[in-house]
Amino acid sequence: MTGAGGTQRWAPGDHILWRYRGNASHDLHICRPVTVVQDTEDLLAVWVAPGTECVKPALADGTPVCREPLATRYTKPRVTVREEWWGTGVLKLARPGEPWSVWLWWEPGWRFKNWYVNLEEPHLRWAGGIDSEDHFLDIAVLPDRSWQWLDEDEFAQAQQVGLMGPGQARRVRRAGRAAVRLIEAWGWPFADGWEEWRPDPRWTVPELPADWDRTPARMPS
Repeated sequence: MTGAGGTQRWAPGDHILWRYRGNASHDLHICRPVTVVQDTEDLLAVWVAPGTECVKPALADGTPVCREPLATRYTKPRVTVREEWWGTGVLKLARPGEPWSVWLWWEPGWRFKNWYVNLEEPHLRWAGGIDSEDHFLDIAVLPDRSWQWLDEDEFAQAQQVGLMGPGQARRVRRAGRAAVRLIEAWGWPFADGWEEWRPDPRWTVPELPADWDRTPARMPS
Protein backbone atom coordinates (compact mmCIF):
# COMPACT_ATOMS: atom_id res chain seq x y z
CA MET A 1 0.00 0.00 0.00
CA THR A 2 1.07 3.63 -0.55
CA GLY A 3 1.03 6.14 2.29
CA ALA A 4 1.08 9.93 2.43
CA GLY A 5 3.72 11.47 0.20
CA GLY A 6 3.74 8.43 -2.07
CA THR A 7 5.85 6.26 0.24
CA GLN A 8 5.26 2.57 -0.27
CA ARG A 9 4.12 1.04 3.02
CA TRP A 10 4.45 -2.56 4.10
CA ALA A 11 1.58 -4.44 5.70
CA PRO A 12 1.75 -6.34 9.00
CA GLY A 13 3.13 -9.79 8.28
CA ASP A 14 5.20 -8.72 5.26
CA HIS A 15 8.79 -9.96 5.11
CA ILE A 16 11.53 -7.39 4.46
CA LEU A 17 15.29 -7.09 5.03
CA TRP A 18 16.93 -5.02 7.78
CA ARG A 19 20.51 -4.41 6.61
CA TYR A 20 23.69 -2.59 7.61
CA ARG A 21 26.59 -1.60 5.43
CA GLY A 22 30.14 -1.89 6.72
CA ASN A 23 31.69 1.17 8.33
CA ALA A 24 33.76 3.25 5.89
CA SER A 25 32.40 0.98 3.14
CA HIS A 26 29.50 0.72 0.72
CA ASP A 27 29.32 -3.07 1.05
CA LEU A 28 26.52 -4.64 3.07
CA HIS A 29 27.73 -6.97 5.82
CA ILE A 30 24.67 -7.52 8.04
CA CYS A 31 21.27 -8.70 6.86
CA ARG A 32 18.32 -9.82 8.99
CA PRO A 33 15.08 -10.95 7.39
CA VAL A 34 12.26 -9.55 9.53
CA THR A 35 8.48 -9.51 9.73
CA VAL A 36 6.71 -6.15 9.62
CA VAL A 37 4.66 -5.39 12.74
CA GLN A 38 3.69 -1.82 11.83
CA ASP A 39 4.70 0.61 9.11
CA THR A 40 3.31 4.15 9.27
CA GLU A 41 4.54 7.69 8.65
CA ASP A 42 5.79 7.76 12.26
CA LEU A 43 7.11 4.27 12.93
CA LEU A 44 8.49 1.09 11.43
CA ALA A 45 8.29 -1.86 13.83
CA VAL A 46 9.66 -5.28 12.86
CA TRP A 47 10.16 -8.66 14.49
CA VAL A 48 13.31 -10.79 14.23
CA ALA A 49 12.02 -14.29 14.89
CA PRO A 50 14.07 -16.98 16.65
CA GLY A 51 15.71 -19.29 14.14
CA THR A 52 15.88 -16.67 11.36
CA GLU A 53 18.87 -17.21 9.06
CA CYS A 54 20.88 -13.97 9.03
CA VAL A 55 24.12 -12.65 7.58
CA LYS A 56 26.83 -11.22 9.80
CA PRO A 57 30.56 -10.44 9.55
CA ALA A 58 33.26 -12.80 10.82
CA LEU A 59 37.02 -12.80 10.56
CA ALA A 60 38.41 -14.46 7.44
CA ASP A 61 39.53 -17.48 9.48
CA GLY A 62 36.01 -17.94 10.84
CA THR A 63 36.62 -16.39 14.26
CA PRO A 64 33.56 -14.51 15.56
CA VAL A 65 34.25 -10.77 15.59
CA CYS A 66 33.43 -10.45 19.29
CA ARG A 67 36.18 -12.92 20.21
CA GLU A 68 38.95 -10.97 18.51
CA PRO A 69 40.96 -8.62 20.77
CA LEU A 70 39.82 -5.03 20.42
CA ALA A 71 43.21 -3.86 19.11
CA THR A 72 42.83 -5.93 15.93
CA ARG A 73 39.05 -6.39 15.76
CA TYR A 74 38.55 -3.83 13.02
CA THR A 75 41.75 -4.32 11.04
CA LYS A 76 41.81 -8.06 10.27
CA PRO A 77 40.22 -9.24 6.99
CA ARG A 78 36.54 -10.18 7.20
CA VAL A 79 33.99 -12.27 5.39
CA THR A 80 30.24 -12.61 5.74
CA VAL A 81 28.72 -15.78 7.18
CA ARG A 82 25.20 -17.15 7.58
CA GLU A 83 23.95 -17.99 11.04
CA GLU A 84 20.59 -18.49 12.72
CA TRP A 85 19.35 -15.83 15.12
CA TRP A 86 19.97 -17.40 18.51
CA GLY A 87 17.89 -17.10 21.67
CA THR A 88 14.62 -15.23 21.86
CA GLY A 89 13.47 -12.87 19.14
CA VAL A 90 13.83 -9.11 19.17
CA LEU A 91 11.38 -6.32 18.36
CA LYS A 92 12.97 -3.36 16.53
CA LEU A 93 11.42 0.11 16.42
CA ALA A 94 12.62 2.91 14.13
CA ARG A 95 11.25 6.36 13.39
CA PRO A 96 11.97 8.14 10.07
CA GLY A 97 15.06 10.34 10.17
CA GLU A 98 16.07 9.34 13.69
CA PRO A 99 19.74 8.35 14.20
CA TRP A 100 18.96 5.28 16.29
CA SER A 101 16.56 2.37 16.57
CA VAL A 102 15.22 0.89 19.80
CA TRP A 103 15.24 -2.88 20.30
CA LEU A 104 13.25 -4.82 22.88
CA TRP A 105 14.65 -8.02 24.39
CA TRP A 106 12.90 -10.72 26.41
CA GLU A 107 14.08 -13.64 28.48
CA PRO A 108 12.56 -17.08 27.79
CA GLY A 109 8.90 -17.12 28.81
CA TRP A 110 8.43 -13.53 27.65
CA ARG A 111 9.92 -11.97 30.77
CA PHE A 112 10.92 -8.50 29.60
CA LYS A 113 14.67 -7.89 29.87
CA ASN A 114 15.55 -4.44 28.52
CA TRP A 115 15.45 -1.86 25.76
CA TYR A 116 18.57 -1.34 23.65
CA VAL A 117 19.18 1.93 21.83
CA ASN A 118 21.29 1.18 18.75
CA LEU A 119 22.90 4.38 17.45
CA GLU A 120 23.00 4.27 13.65
CA GLU A 121 22.42 6.20 10.43
CA PRO A 122 18.79 7.16 9.77
CA HIS A 123 17.32 4.37 7.66
CA LEU A 124 17.19 4.44 3.89
CA ARG A 125 14.09 2.68 2.55
CA TRP A 126 14.13 0.64 -0.63
CA ALA A 127 11.69 -1.81 -2.20
CA GLY A 128 12.83 -4.79 -0.13
CA GLY A 129 13.59 -3.24 3.25
CA ILE A 130 15.79 -0.66 4.98
CA ASP A 131 19.54 0.01 5.10
CA SER A 132 21.65 1.75 7.74
CA GLU A 133 25.16 1.88 9.20
CA ASP A 134 25.89 0.96 12.80
CA HIS A 135 27.70 3.56 14.92
CA PHE A 136 29.21 1.24 17.56
CA LEU A 137 27.92 3.19 20.57
CA ASP A 138 24.75 1.90 22.25
CA ILE A 139 22.62 2.44 25.35
CA ALA A 140 20.93 -0.19 27.54
CA VAL A 141 17.72 0.82 29.33
CA LEU A 142 16.33 -1.34 32.13
CA PRO A 143 12.69 -1.61 33.28
CA ASP A 144 13.52 0.43 36.40
CA ARG A 145 14.41 3.31 34.01
CA SER A 146 18.13 3.15 34.75
CA TRP A 147 20.43 3.27 31.72
CA GLN A 148 24.09 2.89 30.78
CA TRP A 149 26.34 3.44 27.80
CA LEU A 150 27.53 0.32 26.01
CA ASP A 151 30.51 -0.38 23.72
CA GLU A 152 32.34 2.87 24.40
CA ASP A 153 35.60 0.98 23.91
CA GLU A 154 34.52 -0.14 20.42
CA PHE A 155 33.41 3.42 19.60
CA ALA A 156 36.86 4.73 20.55
CA GLN A 157 38.68 1.96 18.67
CA ALA A 158 36.65 2.55 15.52
CA GLN A 159 37.83 6.15 15.53
CA GLN A 160 41.41 5.15 16.18
CA VAL A 161 41.56 2.84 13.14
CA GLY A 162 39.80 5.29 10.83
CA LEU A 163 36.34 3.76 10.55
CA MET A 164 34.79 6.95 11.87
CA GLY A 165 36.10 10.49 11.48
CA PRO A 166 36.01 13.19 14.17
CA GLY A 167 32.99 14.94 12.67
CA GLN A 168 30.94 11.78 12.48
CA ALA A 169 31.98 10.79 16.01
CA ARG A 170 30.74 14.14 17.32
CA ARG A 171 27.41 13.65 15.53
CA VAL A 172 27.06 10.19 17.05
CA ARG A 173 27.76 11.56 20.55
CA ARG A 174 25.15 14.27 20.02
CA ALA A 175 22.65 11.65 18.91
CA GLY A 176 23.45 9.60 21.99
CA ARG A 177 22.89 12.57 24.29
CA ALA A 178 19.56 13.25 22.57
CA ALA A 179 18.58 9.62 23.14
CA VAL A 180 19.53 9.95 26.82
CA ARG A 181 17.29 13.00 27.18
CA LEU A 182 14.45 10.97 25.69
CA ILE A 183 15.14 8.13 28.14
CA GLU A 184 15.29 10.44 31.15
CA ALA A 185 11.99 12.06 30.10
CA TRP A 186 10.59 8.53 29.66
CA GLY A 187 9.30 9.41 26.23
CA TRP A 188 8.75 7.25 23.15
CA PRO A 189 8.90 4.25 23.05
CA PHE A 190 9.64 3.49 26.70
CA ALA A 191 6.23 4.52 28.02
CA ASP A 192 4.25 3.05 25.12
CA GLY A 193 3.79 -0.51 26.37
CA TRP A 194 5.67 -2.28 23.59
CA GLU A 195 7.09 -4.72 26.16
CA GLU A 196 3.59 -6.29 26.28
CA TRP A 197 3.55 -6.88 22.52
CA ARG A 198 3.59 -10.45 21.17
CA PRO A 199 4.04 -11.76 17.61
CA ASP A 200 1.14 -13.18 15.65
CA PRO A 201 1.38 -16.98 16.04
CA ARG A 202 0.41 -17.39 12.38
CA TRP A 203 3.55 -15.64 11.16
CA THR A 204 6.20 -17.75 9.45
CA VAL A 205 9.95 -17.27 9.83
CA PRO A 206 11.26 -15.15 6.91
CA GLU A 207 13.75 -16.73 4.55
CA LEU A 208 17.14 -15.22 3.73
CA PRO A 209 17.18 -14.67 -0.06
CA ALA A 210 20.21 -15.63 -2.13
CA ASP A 211 20.51 -12.02 -3.31
CA TRP A 212 20.31 -10.54 0.21
CA ASP A 213 22.97 -7.95 -0.75
CA ARG A 214 21.16 -6.62 -3.82
CA THR A 215 20.89 -2.91 -4.48
CA PRO A 216 23.56 -1.75 -2.01
CA ALA A 217 22.58 1.68 -0.73
CA ARG A 218 24.96 4.61 -0.46
CA MET A 219 24.51 5.99 3.02
CA PRO A 220 25.64 9.49 4.10
CA SER A 221 29.25 9.61 5.33
